[in-house]
Amino acid sequence: MIDITTPAGLRAAQRLGTELIAWLTSVRTDGQPQSSPVWFHWDGADILLFSLDRTPRVANIRANPRVSVHLNSNADGGDIVTLEGEARVSEDEVPESALTAYWAKYDGKLAEYGWTRDSFRRDYPVTIRITPTRIRLG
Repeated sequence: MIDITTPAGLRAAQRLGTELIAWLTSVRTDGQPQSSPVWFHWDGADILLFSLDRTPRVANIRANPRVSVHLNSNADGGDIVTLEGEARVSEDEVPESALTAYWAKYDGKLAEYGWTRDSFRRDYPVTIRITPTRIRLG
């Protein structure tokens, strides 16, 4: 979906691979959008994230799978990366390659917070996968 042969596409792919925080926007049943910061893994096609079990985002996604994910802009409002897509709460086993990449990205944060990989997965047991349907760069 991201054309890495263009400068903007290459930049977006790099940012999706390295940035620690993305903003996930889901929609409540009353139509109110709700945004929250999340840790995530981009595998080049989908976004993987883990969530607490009883969060509004999980209920929102189960009721309405349409979501938006964006990265912070630069100080001038540029360097935009916004993905719109379909999210699903996944019961599938997370591939080892995805977990390895996720841990490589967040092991430092886990240590900073005094968490272990096991404690994190216990506290954040819900797997959410997002398949982008549209991307906006700028």
